[in-house]
Amino acid sequence: MTATGNLSFDALKDFFLKNKGKNVFVEHEVKGLLKNMGLPVPKGIFIPKDVDLSAFIQSLAVTYPLAVKVSSAKITSKSDVKGVRLGINNEDELNKAVSELMMIDNAEGVLVEEMASKGLEVIVGGVVDRQFGPIVMFGLGGVFVELFKDVAFGLAPLDRDNAFWLIKQVKGYKLLEGYRGSPSVDIDALADIIIAVSEITATNMIKEIDLNPVALYPQGAMILDAKMEMTG
Repeated sequence: MTATGNLSFDALKDFFLKNKGKNVFVEHEVKGLLKNMGLPVPKGIFIPKDVDLSAFIQSLAVTYPLAVKVSSAKITSKSDVKGVRLGINNEDELNKAVSELMMIDNAEGVLVEEMASKGLEVIVGGVVDRQFGPIVMFGLGGVFVELFKDVAFGLAPLDRDNAFWLIKQVKGYKLLEGYRGSPSVDIDALADIIIAVSEITATNMIKEIDLNPVALYPQGAMILDAKMEMTG
């Protein structure tokens, strides 16, 4: 079940009060907000820089395999700085990955998460446009957005009917229904995420929010990466 508009506003207000002075929020911070709103994110923990790594890692209550990602408000693309390690299978590999990522310029820490199973990847975002106001965006991930620009836009906030309408606007919608033997995905779970992002955007408390990618499954979904910037 997605958040209501009032819950989105209250959750954001509380979030910003706890993070006074910040404008750009990194992955683990945004995922914490989304989790509090009832949206699906992987189980994980943020490891800040300058901690006792051995003791911290030994206390982690997560299940292998893991994904480890560098975290910094100054790093716009983790891939560009080789800041992602996937398929971490034991404590030695985790120690090595965390140590290496901590050495990247501007690293503030690392996010350690349980790896999500592979799904159909989509993107969901929101932005406050100077002319049109709050806008929500949905598109298929990977080459579909990079090469084909297969995205659709709607004015936020969206109700459930309009969320379904937005989903059906992308050219690759048939992939969501199941195509050439691939299973259909959970459209209701996707609609929940789109509605919540639209409500967050409609508060006018943020400049933009980007969930990319979101993995969709026959049952459920998982937000794999997220970032958000508040209005200046």
